[in-house]
Amino acid sequence: MNRTSPIDSASSVDPAGTPAGIATAPFFVRGALVEGQDVRHTSRDLGADFTTPALDLDQVVTPRSELPPLLGVKVSEIIDFLVETGHALAFDRNPHMRACLELLAATNPLPRRVVENLYRTAPELLSRASLESMVTSNFGGPQALDGWVTRTDRRGNRGHLRAFPPRMVHMLAGNAPAGCIASIAQGALVKAINLFKMPSSDPFTTVAVLRTMAELDPAHPVVRSMSAVYWQGGDETIESTLYRPQFFDRIVAWGGGPAIMNVIKYLGPGIQLISFDPKSSISLVGREAFASPETVAEVAERVAEDTTVYNQEACLASRFVFIEGERAQVEGFCAELADRLAVDRTFASAQAPPPAADLRDEVEVMVTMGELAMWGGFDGRGLVVLSDQPVDFHPANKTSNVVIVPSLRDALAHVTVATQTVGVYPWDRKTELRDALASAGAQRVCRVGTANMHVPGGPHDAMFALQRFVHWMGDDDIER
Repeated sequence: MNRTSPIDSASSVDPAGTPAGIATAPFFVRGALVEGQDVRHTSRDLGADFTTPALDLDQVVTPRSELPPLLGVKVSEIIDFLVETGHALAFDRNPHMRACLELLAATNPLPRRVVENLYRTAPELLSRASLESMVTSNFGGPQALDGWVTRTDRRGNRGHLRAFPPRMVHMLAGNAPAGCIASIAQGALVKAINLFKMPSSDPFTTVAVLRTMAELDPAHPVVRSMSAVYWQGGDETIESTLYRPQFFDRIVAWGGGPAIMNVIKYLGPGIQLISFDPKSSISLVGREAFASPETVAEVAERVAEDTTVYNQEACLASRFVFIEGERAQVEGFCAELADRLAVDRTFASAQAPPPAADLRDEVEVMVTMGELAMWGGFDGRGLVVLSDQPVDFHPANKTSNVVIVPSLRDALAHVTVATQTVGVYPWDRKTELRDALASAGAQRVCRVGTANMHVPGGPHDAMFALQRFVHWMGDDDIER
């Protein structure tokens, strides 16, 4: 294996110090912090520079001759440690998370206040109830994770089964800085050997969480099972070396279409892709919303809540609203929605980055031609466009496309396998629509206004991921 990733001399940094104003992102490798300013990178979203150590590929690969550190550790003990980690991540007491908040101001497009709220709430992912629900919903209990489970057929032959720890590369998403906490928890619960590839918009948080774990117990098998590093996505020299079945079983990819397509070329026998690929979400609003002005205002507020999650960077953020009603009624709803988009929320800011210039030009042309009606503006406070058919562009930066339909069932024609979350109003119409939504490819249905809330233990992107992470090993004991 090539021991160290090549360093372009144009991106090298004087080892004597980091240039003023450039952040340094350390690595965490199998329980140890690795510091250095050997390589200079640029974040994708904001174009900010940061430095990292050189990547030694031998350090981040655990030979298959070594059993996973967590193999003999009970799930209950892993959960105990993760719960303790959650307590230690309390923002006001954790210097690593507070330092990350300042560093992310340069690399991540989310406002500082929103990132802080994420840091304050994300440790809830490590609550005992949440962790235990994941194990129960995915495996029915910890038995197959903790050892060999035996079943006997009608002939008396015995089959033994174990959910064996996998070796995984996690390509982390950059749109939710605290999302790495969920990935760390998942990797620990399946007792995996984990390599986290951090995103350029957040090359800091994952290491901060792992450092917190190491301060609790540097020798803990969970800590020794975790590595977090950064390289520029698409670096063929690194990825063609790492993405091999002799090193890893699974690539767990959170990312945009190009990132997913880049990984696919490395797949083959022995290495699988588990993809949380790009999704889009919608709202379905029945004519019941127009029962009174108060109901219109309430539904508009709920749709705005769903639209603005992470300033519409999240896959579960609503982008299209299919609504039953008369034109005049719907126009009133659009005006209400535009007002509610321009509100500070826990996970959204009153003013986000403005829509791209090409989207603005397209909307203005369509409004001039009478194809769209528009409320709000292009300043990042929120834009609502009303049309008879969904627009061809991808609504972003707090943009909502409202589409009038004769019936919510007519909206099903626009639901695909890329539709993640569908918010419905009124609530009782979820039952009427959910089978048809699933058949069309949608993956989750909820009440409008609750897209960013979850019942613990549910599927994500139409799968129970932990079941797919593990290496299912069978031992057939057949008497002849």
